Amino acid sequence: MSITWKGVFPALTTKFTADDQLDLALFNKNLKYQLESGVDGIILGGTLGEASVLTTEEKEVLVKNAVEKVEGKVPVVINIAEGATKEALKQAELAQKWGAKGLMMLPPMRYKSDHRETVTYFKTVAQNTDLPIMIYNNPVDYKIEVTLTMFEELIECKNIQAVKESTRDVTNVTRMINKFGDRIQILCGVDTLAMEEMVLGANGWVAGLVCAFPAETVAIYRLVKAGRIQEAAAIYRWFMPLLELDIHPKLVQYIKLAETEAGIGSEAVRAPRLTLVGEEREAVLSIIKSGIRNRPVLPDYLNL
Repeated sequence: MSITWKGVFPALTTKFTADDQLDLALFNKNLKYQLESGVDGIILGGTLGEASVLTTEEKEVLVKNAVEKVEGKVPVVINIAEGATKEALKQAELAQKWGAKGLMMLPPMRYKSDHRETVTYFKTVAQNTDLPIMIYNNPVDYKIEVTLTMFEELIECKNIQAVKESTRDVTNVTRMINKFGDRIQILCGVDTLAMEEMVLGANGWVAGLVCAFPAETVAIYRLVKAGRIQEAAAIYRWFMPLLELDIHPKLVQYIKLAETEAGIGSEAVRAPRLTLVGEEREAVLSIIKSGIRNRPVLPDYLNL
């Protein structure tokens, strides 16, 4: 199997009903809007997807539903974030059975694995699946950095093809390209650094605020890749106060509030997360409403 790891890949939120069930109708409404806005793939069960509180049965429903709805237009990728290698292998097998076209993989959860353990974990899964894999490199939140030296060993596995670059170090894009050329495709995983990393050569953007603002997100990507930097920068500057909602511990609640205000989501989250209240909610809502009120007119980015 193969995936073209470039473009905008939304890390979609998981929609819930008031009684804490999957809200597929609302999920599909958002998904339709994403596809119409020109996204290049979708990712399920990431941090924004509240993966840690989803059951395997719910992941199956989400993947099968998404595969049906995208109708082959874009690849469906599911995140694997497990503590045990055995469980990661099981999730990879199930993902392929359900129809996913690729995996995004975090290092082992809850245990700070060393170099040898981290590489062995990734390679064990890669060697036991046909699915292409994007490594999620986020040492800030998950405490394990996938170093260039680790990638030197990981590229022995042909299906390890991409990295979600979330180190917060923009120069890592240049280091990766200098070291590996186009062997590892680079997708920025931090909304507030996305344009900078794409200008430096990143192939795409695993985005968060795209969940509420897909058109603006895709427009920035396509304008950058078309060399229309000033136009992209103008949209990016407008977007920045919203993009900063992606780098907060409550990014799920913040982005779900943005989706709600955009008319393509709800604030419902699964415990232990709680919906926003009081001054915090009002402060975030003010940022979102200001963004919507001043939303830029976009060029014909879909035809770039």
